[in-house]
Amino acid sequence: MVKEFILEGLNCANCGAKIEQGVSRLPGVTNATVNFLNKTLILETEETANFPELIRNTEGIVKKYEPEVNVIEKKEVKIKDDGDQNEEENQKKRLISLGLGGGLFTLAFLPFWSPGIEFALFLLSYLIVGGEVLMRAGKNILRGQVFDENFLMSIATLGAFAIREYPEGVAVMLFYQIGEYFQDRAVGQSRRSIKALLDIRPEYVNLSFNGVIKRVSPEEAAIGDMMIIKPGERVPLDGKVLEGQAMMDTSALTGESVPRRAKIGDDVLSGFINKDGLLTVQVAKVYGVSTIAKILDLVQNAGSKKAPTEKFITKFAHYYTPAVVLVAVLLAILPPLLIESATFSDWFYRALVFLVVSCPCALVISIPLGFFGGIGAASKKGILVKGGNYLEAINQIDTVVFDKTGTLTKGVFQVTGIHPAGSFTEEEVLEFAALAEFNSNHPIAQSVVQAYDQRLGNQLHQENITGFQEIAGHGVKVQYEGQEILAGNDKLMKQGRIDFQEWQEGGTVVYLAVSGKFAGTIVISDELKEDAKKTMQDLKQLGINKLVMLTGDNQETGQRVGRELSLDRVYAELLPADKVGILERIIQEKTSKKSVVFVGDGINDAPVLARADVGVAMGGLGSDAAIEAADIVLMTDEPAKLAEAVGIARKTRNVVWQNIIFALGVKLVVLVLGAGGLATLWEAVLADVGVAIIAVINAMRLLKS
Repeated sequence: MVKEFILEGLNCANCGAKIEQGVSRLPGVTNATVNFLNKTLILETEETANFPELIRNTEGIVKKYEPEVNVIEKKEVKIKDDGDQNEEENQKKRLISLGLGGGLFTLAFLPFWSPGIEFALFLLSYLIVGGEVLMRAGKNILRGQVFDENFLMSIATLGAFAIREYPEGVAVMLFYQIGEYFQDRAVGQSRRSIKALLDIRPEYVNLSFNGVIKRVSPEEAAIGDMMIIKPGERVPLDGKVLEGQAMMDTSALTGESVPRRAKIGDDVLSGFINKDGLLTVQVAKVYGVSTIAKILDLVQNAGSKKAPTEKFITKFAHYYTPAVVLVAVLLAILPPLLIESATFSDWFYRALVFLVVSCPCALVISIPLGFFGGIGAASKKGILVKGGNYLEAINQIDTVVFDKTGTLTKGVFQVTGIHPAGSFTEEEVLEFAALAEFNSNHPIAQSVVQAYDQRLGNQLHQENITGFQEIAGHGVKVQYEGQEILAGNDKLMKQGRIDFQEWQEGGTVVYLAVSGKFAGTIVISDELKEDAKKTMQDLKQLGINKLVMLTGDNQETGQRVGRELSLDRVYAELLPADKVGILERIIQEKTSKKSVVFVGDGINDAPVLARADVGVAMGGLGSDAAIEAADIVLMTDEPAKLAEAVGIARKTRNVVWQNIIFALGVKLVVLVLGAGGLATLWEAVLADVGVAIIAVINAMRLLKS
């Protein structure tokens, strides 16, 4: 069972990590994830969990760490979002207090004040700037929550006042609050950038009822309803064009800037924008399972599947801050006791520097933001990644395994040769094959029926077809006017004990037998996708070791495609169950900590997609089952997008590790300098807040890519 909550007012990344840890330990909770960027808490629970009690306990933990945060259960109805407005109001109040406090701080430096008035001005400016921090720290201590940034800044600045370093105490709090202001602005900007990715949600749908147009919510539309889509409007639901034609902007879904034309009979997906025509579209899917709803769900919940690096940083921060605080206490107490010349005020000041540096916010904010930025950048290019863990996994690809039809080839089959045998004519071979394949949904079967319609144009007497039987991995068998027709591959001929002549010249082959006699061969060709060769070259350049293809097609066709694409291995003539077995073998052969990626598009690919370390589905034309089972969805059906995804993943990894090394490196240097008495509180605040701002801005670069 999955429950989702909105944490209204959550602005502390470190507190979010503590809430996640606390809730995950509740009875009945199997997993808890706090997404700081979209302020949500996702709970995965046992089916037997007591939900009323669980919700009460969850609210208690949230209030323990963040009393001002409201916990709202997310329903299907749209929740009014006043977050931006409230955020702007809070930022204005903070700016006013910073301006007033900064003014008094500057005024205190004038030379004509008496010591008493000077102290009063420093104290007043300190309370104006840092009063909120002091109050939060006090409340948290009463609740038993000590190790957070409010406590650290309060102790450090009050300590500075205690040793009569008034200007430094005020300056540190002022600089800290200025840094927090810019950090919040940077995080707010990243949130708005992420929300811009989700602006594709339709607000309404114009339904036509007997000529009367009624505007309703997309959730109210049913399959078969008629939508009217005007120029400039977004297609609200998936459907088929019944009237009109228009150029469609598909960039929100596919990342492609070139519009495509939609005409009568074409499928259009929710999220497309009608550029110039008036369309009547029949609804094919209700909103909950439409393309747009799936994309919104993928992007919004991508943060719930955290990458190993994110999980490590969360655990690291949990132990890092208390450890540094303990060292700071020892630093303040031990040297004055053990070293004769050491003074308490000097070592106490060094301990304060230690405390200020210890806050892990730079890491806790910037690392998840880095992964979310990578996911956002990928989605703008038509690549939907279902979580940071999958983005990190494709950095470690050892082998990519491809399905053939619809993945590397266009999946558009055409009859390119008819070769009769014995006394049968070409027309008879094509007609018997069309009769056999008439009731099959397989693309090869449909191409045979289409060729019959185009070449002969006669009406098939399908009413006389009986006993249709589709034999998986072999072909079809039907009865027609007392004759048994077999149409399929060589396995079917051997199973039916037909004396047939094997075709050796390539292409997908359909062998035909009528009443036990071999009637002839139909050759069907499927073109490679334009970017298939370049995809293989790009993947090799990215350092991927093995490129493998699995296909149910015959050996000759599979090997021919393999040679054209320079693949390392080709497995042909496979049943759906065989693909899973071969993938299992490939996974066992891989290097440890490396990933095996499977790329496919069909319904029969769903088990293989689910079994792979990372499953990649073709989303534009791929089946719903494949998209649901996959971890990454390529909305344009272009295999080249996989290489782009790997490039984005590597860029994301670089940014994440830049932030980790930069933040820890600067903090370590200042910790050492502080312990040696060579760093002041100014440098400590810069190492804390300044590093956090730089790390957040660095992570935001991914959203712009």
